[in-house]
Amino acid sequence: MRYLISLLLLFTLSAQAAGPGQNAVASAHPLATQAGMAILDQGGNAFDAAIAVAAALAVVEPYSAGMGGGGFWLLHREQDGFQTFVDARETAPSAATANMYQDKDGKVMRDWAVNGPSAAGIPGQAAAFVHVAEKYGQLPLTTTLEPAIKLAENGFPVDEKYRKLASYREEVLNRFPESSGIFLHNGKVPASGHVIRQPDLAKVLKAIAEQGNAGFYHGDVAKQLVDGVQQTGGLWTLQDLASYKVVERTPIVSQFRGARLISAPPPSSGGIVMANALNILSQFNEGHTGDMTPHLAVEAMRRAYQDRARYLGDPDFVDMPVDKLLSMDYAKQRAASITLDKATPSASLGEPVGVEEGFHTTHLSVLDKDGNRVSATLSINLPFGSGFVPPGTGVLLNNEMDDFSAKPGSPNAYGLVGSEANAIAPGKRPLSSMTPTFVEFDDRVAILGTPGGSRIISMVLLGVLEAADNKPVQDWVSTVRYHHQYLPDEVQAEPEFVGSEAAKQLMLLGHKVVSTGRDYGNMQAILWRRDSNEVTAASDPRGLGEATVRPPEAGGIMAPELPETLSVD
Repeated sequence: MRYLISLLLLFTLSAQAAGPGQNAVASAHPLATQAGMAILDQGGNAFDAAIAVAAALAVVEPYSAGMGGGGFWLLHREQDGFQTFVDARETAPSAATANMYQDKDGKVMRDWAVNGPSAAGIPGQAAAFVHVAEKYGQLPLTTTLEPAIKLAENGFPVDEKYRKLASYREEVLNRFPESSGIFLHNGKVPASGHVIRQPDLAKVLKAIAEQGNAGFYHGDVAKQLVDGVQQTGGLWTLQDLASYKVVERTPIVSQFRGARLISAPPPSSGGIVMANALNILSQFNEGHTGDMTPHLAVEAMRRAYQDRARYLGDPDFVDMPVDKLLSMDYAKQRAASITLDKATPSASLGEPVGVEEGFHTTHLSVLDKDGNRVSATLSINLPFGSGFVPPGTGVLLNNEMDDFSAKPGSPNAYGLVGSEANAIAPGKRPLSSMTPTFVEFDDRVAILGTPGGSRIISMVLLGVLEAADNKPVQDWVSTVRYHHQYLPDEVQAEPEFVGSEAAKQLMLLGHKVVSTGRDYGNMQAILWRRDSNEVTAASDPRGLGEATVRPPEAGGIMAPELPETLSVD
């Protein structure tokens, strides 16, 4: 009998260790998803595939992410359950000062903080590729970066999303001939179908593939980057690049409705704010769910976002009361001020501070056949970042310096203000809302994340609520969205929500509900049902992404079949 029990236990453990037996990729662009699947078909694991997807997005989504930006990578290794968070957020250059974006009268020079090389932090994307490949991947970067290199060399066709976002930044791109020559056509937004080729970016990707960190942070590429920045008024030095390092951090872990949530730690505010809000929400029993959920969720968001602005920043520079913010005792204190029959004015809760960052970010989710998984959110901040490309590099630089508080109490590009915790300092990483997340239930695992600036956290929270209700993955990415971030004191919602019965109920309770004027977010999600080994994935219908699930290609390692658009003449 003991022998049979041992065999049964061994069989159960083996079944769990075997993983889902299928590969899945969900990303914001079909070409990036296809690149990731090609690497999985070559025998790569989820970490290799995530590099391939991120690199491809750096080429085909220059408005959202790229080699001149950074991001956060949440990793899970199935064989031993190891989980970690790779912080590849940009850092302030060594010459940065707390008042660098203020004029002699103390007024914030918004253009200096948003446009051109003066707005750029030191990029972390290349370092993330090298770090993840060396520590967790199975394939060399010469293989995982090959799809992106081909995309950069051969080009990709412009679509309507590209045209829309390029139109927002056309004036800034035209300030810099290198940028205009790559991303515009004769100084204008290119027509749909126009092919964007980036041979200089292909050379940089090849240098990273062949030389690792030295291919970007040292040598010829580094010199071109620094020369271009300094000649156009920026502050970078060769030492800034040479000293950049990714940091592995312990993810934020919390509980909600029997699930284990693994999410982003500071300098992302995402994991703490989401856990704080869900802890507050959990103080209300099941009798108050359903029709009351929007009201309670909004009130939980209001309080959690207030704490975000008051306390959070780069953990290497700021002491934060993390244990307090994650505790149930604190959640009970915060929930005590919520009433079921009316909205709480934000002004009644204290300090009028808030923070926000750019909306043009991207997300990817990957699950491999063995159960390894990645949730990664990447950004260059505003559409097309700073708009500046150092000549000869093809690297479009971020404008993440605007995510710092240029002057505590002064609004950033989105009209909101920040606190001392997020003030500029040399080598510091700006606060972010990027929230790559895993949700582990007894019988299933969710992988999700989205772009969307400060609304990222509320979007992922709403996705978690859908997952907790055991809804299909398509529902997580499709659910109508609403958001509250303490200030401004209003519920920001998609147009479809504004006319709904739920919105009317919120207004009857005293909430101000305003339309964002358009749908927002671009969630990419994967669901693995461990009990049945069924894998499903979904790409947000608001975007043009693609989610693919399929068994590994027969025959093991093989050359990837790249999309036809990779070989445009």
